[in-house]
Amino acid sequence: MKKLLIPLIAAFAANTVSAAAPQQVIDISTDKVSMVLTAAPGGEVYFRHFGGRIDDPAPLADYKSNRRSDHGTEDLAYPATGGRNFREPALRVTHADGDMNTELRYVSHASKQLSDKNVTETVVKMTDCCQALDVELVFTAYARENVITTHAVIRNREKGPVTLHSFYSSSLPLKADKYLLTHLYGAWAREAQVDHTLLTHGSKSIESTREVRTTHTENPAFLLTLNSDSFSETCGEVIAGALAWSGNFRLNFEVDEFDVLTVLAGANPNASEYRLRPGETFTTPEMIYTHSFCGAGGASRNLHDWARNYGVYHGHEVVPTLLNSWEGAYFKFDAKVLKQMIDDAASMGLEMFVLDDGWFGNKYPRNNSNAGLGDWQVNAAKLPEGIDHIASYAHSKGLKFGIWIEPEMVNPKSELAEKHPDWIVRPPKREAPTTRNQWLLDLTNPKVQDFVFGVFDNTMKLSDKIDYIKWDANRNANNVGSAYLPADEQSRFWIDYAQGFYKVMERIRAKYPDVLIQACASGGGRVEYGALKYFDEVWMSDNTEALSRARIQYGTSLFYPAVVMGSHVSATPNHQTGNITPIKFRFDMACAGRLGMELQPRQMTDEERQFARRAIASYKEYRDIVMQGDLYRIGTPYDKSGCYGLMYVSKDRKQAVLFTYSLRYQGRSLIPKFRLQGLDPKTGYTIRELNVDKSRNWFDGKTFSGEMLSNAGINPSMPKIYDSGVFLLTAE
Repeated sequence: MKKLLIPLIAAFAANTVSAAAPQQVIDISTDKVSMVLTAAPGGEVYFRHFGGRIDDPAPLADYKSNRRSDHGTEDLAYPATGGRNFREPALRVTHADGDMNTELRYVSHASKQLSDKNVTETVVKMTDCCQALDVELVFTAYARENVITTHAVIRNREKGPVTLHSFYSSSLPLKADKYLLTHLYGAWAREAQVDHTLLTHGSKSIESTREVRTTHTENPAFLLTLNSDSFSETCGEVIAGALAWSGNFRLNFEVDEFDVLTVLAGANPNASEYRLRPGETFTTPEMIYTHSFCGAGGASRNLHDWARNYGVYHGHEVVPTLLNSWEGAYFKFDAKVLKQMIDDAASMGLEMFVLDDGWFGNKYPRNNSNAGLGDWQVNAAKLPEGIDHIASYAHSKGLKFGIWIEPEMVNPKSELAEKHPDWIVRPPKREAPTTRNQWLLDLTNPKVQDFVFGVFDNTMKLSDKIDYIKWDANRNANNVGSAYLPADEQSRFWIDYAQGFYKVMERIRAKYPDVLIQACASGGGRVEYGALKYFDEVWMSDNTEALSRARIQYGTSLFYPAVVMGSHVSATPNHQTGNITPIKFRFDMACAGRLGMELQPRQMTDEERQFARRAIASYKEYRDIVMQGDLYRIGTPYDKSGCYGLMYVSKDRKQAVLFTYSLRYQGRSLIPKFRLQGLDPKTGYTIRELNVDKSRNWFDGKTFSGEMLSNAGINPSMPKIYDSGVFLLTAE
C-alpha cells in the first residue's frame, strides 16, 4: 500500500506545482511563422499556436481555453494514453509493469542556433509522472523557408522492456471554423491524383501499409485550408505537412466536440508494436510543417525552398537531360543497340544515357522479369565487353552514363534465392507471394543490408564512368515474416525494414557522395522526403503519357519541387495508355520537370528528331528557372475549362517561363486567360514563345509590365486538345 501511495502523492504534487507555477512560453519561430507551447514545471505541455508569426508570444502564458476539465484535456503538445485524454494519442505505451497509462510532465526546454545560422533547434523534455519513461520533442525551425520540422525521442529508463503501440512524430491541434483537406491518392500509372475533403466531426486517416512502394496509393503529405471550403492557389490561410518516412505511415485528422482539429502524423502503428528495452531510445521520423497566408501556392513554395536547401540530396544540382533505354529496348538489346541509342541521344543534344533493366544474370539471364534478379554479374551473352565498354562509349560521345539496379528484390529463379532462402521476407510455414515474379529481401537483417550495399558498390566498380544510378523497387511487403527477428518481435519488421534501408543509404552516401541516384519504385512508390534525403530525384510514374502526366506532375508539385521530378518524352502510341499525342505537347509537358526521353530514337521521324533537338536546346536556356525558381500554378488540370498553366519565376524576378496546356477540345468560343504571378509589377518583361516557327499569339515578342501581366493577363491561342505553349519572359 505504501508503494502505491508514493506515485500518487508525486502525481498530486506535480499537478499542484503545475497549477501554482507560472506557465513558461516555448517560442519556436521562423521569419513569418510561429509555433508556441506553454508549460510549468511538473505540468503538462500545452500547444497554443501554429500559424502567422507572433513577435511577442508572452501573453499566451496566461491563455485560458474556458474548457470544462471533465470534457477532456487541453490541447497537448504530445498527448498520450492516460489522464484525461480522450482523443487519439500520439503515444500509447504498455510499461514494464503492465501499466497502460502515460502522463507526460514538463521537465525543461532549451533552444540553440545550429552551425547554419538560419536553423534553430528547440528540445522540450518531458517525463511520465509515475514511470521512468522520457520523451523529448525536437523542433527545428528554418527561418527563411518558414518551415518547422518536429520529431520525438522516446527513452526507456524502466527496469524492464516497454512496448510502444503508437509513436507518432507529432501532434498538431488547430482551431478554425472549417478545415479543407487536400491530399494525394492514386495507383500505379495514376499516381498523385488530388482530392479535396471538407473535414467533419470524427476521424479521417490517410495511411499506407505497403512498406516499400508506400506512396503509390497515398502520399504522406497534405494541405489544410483553414476557414474555407474552397481551395485557392493565391488566397487564404493554408498549412502544409509532409512526413519524411519511407515505410508505413499514418496521418490522422480528428475533429472533436470543441471543433478542434488534431493532426497526428508518423509511422503507421498498425501491427507495429515496438519493444523498447531498458536504456534504449526510439526516434520517430521527421514531420515537416509550413504555413502561408498566400494560399496553397505560398505553402508549396515554402516546402520547395526547404526541400532544395535541406530536404533533397543535391537539392541545388540538376540531373542531366537523358535517354533511358527501357521503353526503347526493354530486355532486348546488345552493345550495338545501346551504342546506336547513345549516338542518337548525343545527336539530339541530350546529356546522359541510362541503361535500364536486363544487363545482368548468367546462370539465370535477365531476359525477362522471370529470372536473374539478385544475380548482379554482367550478362556475358548480351554485353561480352562489359559495362565499362558502354559507359566509356557514352563518355566518348560527351554523355554521362547511368545504370539500373533493384537491390532489395530477388527472383525465385536466381542463384541468390537458391543460396539464401533465409534472406527472403516470408513467415514460417507460409508461402511468400510473388509480385512481378519476385520476392522482397529482408532489410531488417544486417547481412542483407551488407548485400544490398554491395550491389550498389559492385555496380559502381563495373566502370569508373558511372555517373547515375536508377534504384528501382517493384513490389510491396506482404505476408511478412523475418528469419532474423525473434519470434516475439516480428512486429518490429515494419520499422526495422525502413531503418535498414536508411542504414544502407547512409553507407552509400558516405562512400559515393557525388553519384546521382533516382528513387524509382514502379514509378511513384517512393515520392517522400525520407527517401529524398539520400536521392537526387524521383520517378513520378511509369506512365509517361503526357496527358496523364498533367495531373501527376500537378499533384506532385503541391509538395515536391521540380528539381526532383523526372519527366520523360515517350513514344506514341503510348506504351501505357495507347494515347497518341503530338511531339510538341509531349515535350512541353516533360520540360516542366527534369527533361528526359524514354523511347527508341530510330523509330522517330526526321521531323520529330529535328523538333527534339530544338526543344532540348531551348530547355537548357530556361532549365535553371524551372529547377530553382518559384512555382506559380495557374488553374489546375481538373478545371472544367480544360486549360491549365504553370509558371516558374527566378528568385531575382528577372526571368520566368510559362507553360500552357489544352487538355481537352475547347472550340471557337472558349478562350483561356492566364494572369501571371510572381513578377515585379514595375518591371517590363519581353515575352518570347519557344519551339515554334511562327507564333500565333498577338503578345509574342512584345514587352509588358509585370503589373499588366498580373492584372490583365494574356490569352494564348489553344483551341484544340494538345495545344500547348512555352513562353520565356525576360526583364528589360
